[in-house]
Amino acid sequence: MAKVVDAKYYDLLRTPIITENSMQLVESANRYTFKVPKTANKVEIKKAVEAVFGVEVIKVNTITVLPKYKKVGKYAGLKPGYKKAIVQLKEGQKIPAFAV
Repeated sequence: MAKVVDAKYYDLLRTPIITENSMQLVESANRYTFKVPKTANKVEIKKAVEAVFGVEVIKVNTITVLPKYKKVGKYAGLKPGYKKAIVQLKEGQKIPAFAV
């Protein structure tokens, strides 16, 4: 029977961040990066990753990325800021969604 996961956990993990740097973290240190709401805390993020992916989380680091100033022609504005979480998993565990 399939495991039922609370919908609030899916709302906490908005998107995975897949960049060159984040993929190097996955390969070298078994650390995965996600965009999360600005109101999320480390305990909530840990519970969400463990519930959704069925892995054991050792450590969670959070970073608030500030808005970035951008210009397009004569128009100027800010790209929205966001919060990201870097999650370290127990040795030998993986999240298959990051396998490219």
